[in-house]
Amino acid sequence: MTMSEPEPSVKRLHLHIRGRVQGVFYRAAVCERARVLEVAGWIKNRPDGSVEAVAEGPQALLDAFVAFCREGPPLARVTAVDLAAEPVEGLAEFEIRY
Repeated sequence: MTMSEPEPSVKRLHLHIRGRVQGVFYRAAVCERARVLEVAGWIKNRPDGSVEAVAEGPQALLDAFVAFCREGPPLARVTAVDLAAEPVEGLAEFEIRY
């Protein structure tokens, strides 16, 4: 990078995704997309049938990640994605949590 191109600042988002998002390979698809985008974080199923995720990365990559979360894989039917900004923890990779 040159002096005129500062490194993008990393941000962190906490996502709560609702709809038909369990049993449709949603977590695996989101994890794969996060790794392609080089976004760090995690995703897990919640007992109420929703999915929870955290993502860290530059804003442009987080925007692409959230856009994918709003769609999901072909069998998913996302009805809502709630977002909350959080302090960055410095996560190194994206993982599925159980």
